[in-house]
Amino acid sequence: MLHKVLKNYRLLGGSTKIMNIMYSGRNLCHLPLIKERAYIDGEWVCAADDKIFTVSNPANGEILAKVPDMEEKDVEVAIKAASLAFKEWRNTSAYERSNIMKKWYELMLKHEETIAQIITLESGKPFIESRAEVNYGNAYIEFYAEEARRINGEILQSTYPTKKYFVEKQPIGVVGLITAFNFPLAMITRKLSAALAAGCTCVVKPATDTPLTALAMAQLAHEAGIPKGVVNVVTSSHASNPPVVDFMCKSPDIRGISFTGSVQVGKIINEKCAPHIKRVGLELGGNAPFIVYNSADVDVAVKSALNSKFRNSGQTCIAPNRFLVQDGIYDCFVDNLLVEIRKLKMGDGSKGDVKIGPMINVAQLQKVSHLVDDAISKGANCLLGGKRALSVGDLFYEPTVLTDVRETMKLYMEEIFGPVVSIVRFRTEEESLFISNQPEVGLAGYIFSSDISQIFRVSKRLEVGMVGVNEGIISAAEVPFGGVKQSGIGREGGHNGIEDYIDYKYVCIGNLRF
Repeated sequence: MLHKVLKNYRLLGGSTKIMNIMYSGRNLCHLPLIKERAYIDGEWVCAADDKIFTVSNPANGEILAKVPDMEEKDVEVAIKAASLAFKEWRNTSAYERSNIMKKWYELMLKHEETIAQIITLESGKPFIESRAEVNYGNAYIEFYAEEARRINGEILQSTYPTKKYFVEKQPIGVVGLITAFNFPLAMITRKLSAALAAGCTCVVKPATDTPLTALAMAQLAHEAGIPKGVVNVVTSSHASNPPVVDFMCKSPDIRGISFTGSVQVGKIINEKCAPHIKRVGLELGGNAPFIVYNSADVDVAVKSALNSKFRNSGQTCIAPNRFLVQDGIYDCFVDNLLVEIRKLKMGDGSKGDVKIGPMINVAQLQKVSHLVDDAISKGANCLLGGKRALSVGDLFYEPTVLTDVRETMKLYMEEIFGPVVSIVRFRTEEESLFISNQPEVGLAGYIFSSDISQIFRVSKRLEVGMVGVNEGIISAAEVPFGGVKQSGIGREGGHNGIEDYIDYKYVCIGNLRF
């Protein structure tokens, strides 16, 4: 096993410098930057009661690390460290914060290959996608390092000649950042970089399934000179998550919570924060329509469908959930899509030609299986896949294409979060909009058309926060990411992403003499 892992590691361009450790008599290897401690107040620490949980590779079940299973008392230490650090960090100049963040960015670039390998190991996504995530996630650090120096206030025109009105922007305080598994680097940098630029200090709670990337980032933040207590990373198991998150939401020392995850959990977090009047940012799930009109370029639509649907095996919040295809182009689109999907290879993401990895865990696999089985039992036509890929591994699910999908089926309204294409035929533009806007969520939507008037009409009427037009990859550091309706509150990315972490202070100076 060790020889095999080393060989794969060399093929990925990594160093062969490793640490050998023993788990149950088995010799496993760690890449550089893999940490088995949480990061609190500038130190690598265990849980107070020494509890741990394992992090495994979903592609093969191999144990990667054992990290602290922290509870409320551990989180309280992290919050107090962040509170103390805030007194200093808030008073650093924007120039100082910018320079420190640039150093962090440079270190992240230097170690991008190793970080990408860690992402692939703990999330299962193909290595080419992990490298893309590192580039994407690092872009947020670079963007907000620059944005730190552009958090400007205002001088307002006064009604009275003896008064001056000023508005300045100040950091809100300590913030709790709670993220999902599917983008273990970018989910964090999108939040953390904006918070640091604003002058906030942070307690980061990464997903249980993918904490190792967050810990690697913390190590590089430490090396970059981010002061102790400014960034803290606490880890916890699935069982410990509810009390840990509850404690963060209720702590009087945390002034804001930013969460990425499901709508159901987002509602709970919002409810827990409400009595304490905390600033809340929620980036929640969606049910993205992927609308292909008769005038669309089929090749562009199919290529975009592959990129947007099968990235991370469909485990992305903006992945298309329902493919709405107009009847005039329906057969051509479906036939071409099937041809391309059949070319996708499943397997261990560390292999260069693999395009589809595993589900992150058993619960996610079972959810996808249940939604597909339900649709088939209610009359959906399964053209491809439709079952677990046990010959590949325990957590793999075959790329699946379902047609004749109707609203009586659960996957019609529920987010699939898996490699499943559900196709609905429609006739008119009005019908496509009605179907698209039915869900109570509205994160992203996709339009494929060559009719510019139609593009503007549909873009305006789609009840979503983001629209991709003839494009399946829409995320970028410079743009506001977020949804409408029950898909969340606030925006991440772009200059708008600072807003969740600042307070406006108005100052009136009176009785001036000129």
